[in-house]
Amino acid sequence: MSVPGGIRARLVLALVLIVGVAVLAAYVMVVPSLERRLVDAKLDLMQKDARTLATALATRDLSGSIGLGSFVAGAASTFDARVAVLGVLGPPLELTMLADSAGGEAGSLLEDPVALQSAQSGAIVRGRVTRESGTYAAVAVPLLPSGGVMVLTSSLSDQLATVRLVERSFALAALAAAGIALVLGSAAAAVHARRIRRLERAANRIAVGHFDEPVVDLGDDELGQLASAFDRMRVQLRQLDTARKEFVANASHELRTPLFSLAGFLELLADEDLDDATRERFLATTREQVDRLSRLAGDLLDLSRIDSGRLRVEHEEVSLTEIASLLGDELQPVAGLHAHSLRVDVDDDVWATADEERVLQVGRSLAVNALMHTPEGTTVVIHARRDGARATLAVEDDGPGIAPDHVERVFDRFYRGESATASGSGLGLAIARELAECMGGAVTVTTRPGRTVFTLALPAIQAPAASPEPIAVST
Repeated sequence: MSVPGGIRARLVLALVLIVGVAVLAAYVMVVPSLERRLVDAKLDLMQKDARTLATALATRDLSGSIGLGSFVAGAASTFDARVAVLGVLGPPLELTMLADSAGGEAGSLLEDPVALQSAQSGAIVRGRVTRESGTYAAVAVPLLPSGGVMVLTSSLSDQLATVRLVERSFALAALAAAGIALVLGSAAAAVHARRIRRLERAANRIAVGHFDEPVVDLGDDELGQLASAFDRMRVQLRQLDTARKEFVANASHELRTPLFSLAGFLELLADEDLDDATRERFLATTREQVDRLSRLAGDLLDLSRIDSGRLRVEHEEVSLTEIASLLGDELQPVAGLHAHSLRVDVDDDVWATADEERVLQVGRSLAVNALMHTPEGTTVVIHARRDGARATLAVEDDGPGIAPDHVERVFDRFYRGESATASGSGLGLAIARELAECMGGAVTVTTRPGRTVFTLALPAIQAPAASPEPIAVST
């Protein structure tokens, strides 16, 4: 639905205004200049004629007024101009008519500013004068040695008519340009308005959660770039929406499974006929499910803090050598339970800047992932190494490896793979990567059949100097 005063009307109005301003600018630059040049050309010609006449008048022997009158009449006919000879009296300065080719109109010349200025200065004066009968070009030449002034005047009607013709042409051109701008501007604005309305409809679809239809605009201008940005936003929102739905579904499933299990075991425990061994086994299983819920709740809380930017990590001196040894001691029972061989292989004094608790959490996730997701009999090795400016804590196993199309997905939330050994909530590796990035590090994986290595890389530092032993003082 088009809106009055919308972008279409504004584009058309802007185009018409631009054309109007352009025509007005051309008029201002052309018409006054043309008029000035035409008048100057007329004055240049008249000045040349006036000099010729003044020279001729000075060299001729004219007797009486009849002779002077015949001279100015002939000059007027030859040069197509009014020719008058004025006498100068004063002071005060006053002009008198001696001869005039027009006759009977002496008053206008006696007060002519061009003639008065030439008589006063004794120099040639020229200009444009306006009289009741029209606009004229006038040139006044002093006559020496008589002291008079000869004035040539000629109408500027032809020159001004040319200027008026150009003005009318500009007016017609402006009207034609405005009309063309109106038509073409309306067409162009309609095209752009349709493209903008398509973008508006696409934005409305995205706003209500319809992400399937792509945003298409074939233009390579700003609107085309905007459409491409909208489409990228649509794809990202679709991915986020899919991830949100999967997250809710997976989290619901992960919570429902232990809750159903707890509910079942609680009902069984209420049976008074259970023997002590069975009751103890049910209680142990119940505790395992409670622990599973606690770990899941902690993982979800960590993800929430990471997503909201409220997760705080410390930046302190951490010995990856000690952490690798702690992990080895902590996870030996888990390795034995799953028939794995767990070893620790570390360099001395591998130090990094990180949060010790979070490094333990990441290392534990990597090691448990190797112990839980590889077949029995697999060897798992925990390494701590110094690699240039990076300190690394790595977990290596000699299991079957990860399929190439699943390598990057192992860090996705709730991803648990497709193997028979896959278990857990699928959040451990996702949280490990997020925590590593929060500490200025990274978690990476390299894999091939027979060797898979998950590596936590952190900024390395030199081993801190040992604190001096306190000296006992006898008192």
